[in-house]
Amino acid sequence: MRLVLRVWRQRNADAPGAMVTYRLDGISENMSFLEMLDTLNEELILKGEDPVAFDHDCREGICGACGVVINGDAHGPERTTTCQLHMRHFRDGDTIDIEPWRAGAFPVVKDLVVDRSAFDRIIGAGGYITVPTGAAPEAHATPVPKPVADAAFEHAECIGCGACVAACPNGSAMLFTSAKINHLNVLPQGAPERETRVLDMVETMDAEGFGGCTLAGECATACPKGIPLPSIAAMNREFLRASVRPR
Repeated sequence: MRLVLRVWRQRNADAPGAMVTYRLDGISENMSFLEMLDTLNEELILKGEDPVAFDHDCREGICGACGVVINGDAHGPERTTTCQLHMRHFRDGDTIDIEPWRAGAFPVVKDLVVDRSAFDRIIGAGGYITVPTGAAPEAHATPVPKPVADAAFEHAECIGCGACVAACPNGSAMLFTSAKINHLNVLPQGAPERETRVLDMVETMDAEGFGGCTLAGECATACPKGIPLPSIAAMNREFLRASVRPR
């Protein structure tokens, strides 16, 4: 398979960036998208050129480290992570545009790598459950009804890749934040911090410079783990509920 790649190259956050064109030959349809980028980098290194920087880790669609915009779509044409996208979804002779996540809260570090530490700060503001130190409590001490456990697990599937932000025309982090809030707020173990959690995490989200949500729905469409759009409505209900109660 022969491809024409138009890749965003940017030395650092302060340097200007531009799309650079590369021609690649001998790509197998069984390669993953990241393996294709590995092949490109091998050729660039052999030529004495700087390889393209991109995020990756487990390459199993679990860690959320990878993520680029491919032909205008976060993670590409399939609803999966970039590492799980395979070249069989492209055709011989295709031109592929590859860009980093585009959001004010995700500054470019280099090339396709962006700084997503804003997500860490949102989680740090309330994405946890306070428990006493010492011996571990009995696992069945607090029964969790199956519908509640299922709802918590649905939101816990969020891997924090940032595709929702990249796909949103406003650069909003509402789907990510709602997943992290609802995951804990529906569980009885999360009840003690229920109000402070949603208030603090939403406040941090706004302070990080993410855009506002206008329910465009692109976030849920791009999410590789299928976090549902109603998650945002559930978070808004939690926020309104907590806002009218004294802290």
